[in-house]
Amino acid sequence: MSGGGNNNVVNKVFYATSYHPIQAGSIDGTDVAPHDNGVRRALLCYNAGLYDPCGDSKAAGDPYCTLFVGRISHLTTEETLREAMSRYGKVKSLRLVRHIVTGASRGYAFVEYETEKEMRRAYEDAHHSFIDGREIIVDYNRQQLMPGWIPRRLGGGLGGRKESGQLRFGGRDRPFRAPLRPIPHEDLKKLGIQLPPEGRYMSRTQIPSSPRRKGRVSDREEANYMEREEEFEEQRSHSRRERSDHGHRRRSKDREERYKVESRSDREERSRGREGRYGDDKEEVSVSKRSDHEEEERSRKRHKHRRSHHHRRRSSSPDIYSSD
Repeated sequence: MSGGGNNNVVNKVFYATSYHPIQAGSIDGTDVAPHDNGVRRALLCYNAGLYDPCGDSKAAGDPYCTLFVGRISHLTTEETLREAMSRYGKVKSLRLVRHIVTGASRGYAFVEYETEKEMRRAYEDAHHSFIDGREIIVDYNRQQLMPGWIPRRLGGGLGGRKESGQLRFGGRDRPFRAPLRPIPHEDLKKLGIQLPPEGRYMSRTQIPSSPRRKGRVSDREEANYMEREEEFEEQRSHSRRERSDHGHRRRSKDREERYKVESRSDREERSRGREGRYGDDKEEVSVSKRSDHEEEERSRKRHKHRRSHHHRRRSSSPDIYSSD
């Protein structure tokens, strides 16, 4: 056995990545024997495989997007909880666990978000926040993501209150303390218990990371990928602009070369053609004006002829208003 007690590990902690009932009942994760009846009951279920974490039909949804919310007030409703948890992302589904007979709230719930990013935001920011005057705790969905998990009703679980006399350690609310006594490595290995991460303990202010989906890139890798994509897009845009400018310059140069190779006679002939076209237009305009003038003159003569004819007819007719 090696010693683990020194001043460098005081106030240091570590967290369980897999569940073992004996270790969960130990304050520093180094116990090798159960110390209460709850641990013995959980150990029996653990060894016999009596608990199936996937057997709960109500545990639907994506476990990597689901958050456990505990220590909820018994007066808190689904609507109030949804409103409070929606501050961290879009809530896809919510299940407030209730007593099967009375229907009263059991004080904990499972909240599923649309994305893992939103779940991690709530995992980091909602811990120790207040809903209806009660301080809540949040954790990832250990029921489906933590190997070897045994629920509280079977003597397992994590956390708990001192009054119950059955505290469970290794979780976010009650992490393992860094051992100050020698660590029984061989005994822990025989029981299949996770060894304390000597030299890699954390402080209480650090947030333990939640499990990530296998094959998924990290946030840093995703950010680097987006930066590279932006650089590539900028390069492609620059290349398109260069090709466009090059094409414009080439067309301008072609026009200049065509203008240079044209002979002087061709330009003069084109110039004469424009003058002839303008001359024809002037002639057409003058003919049109002359036609309009002739038509107006004919109309004036016809009108004068009608007036004279009407005057002659009135002169030859008798005056019906004259006296005898």
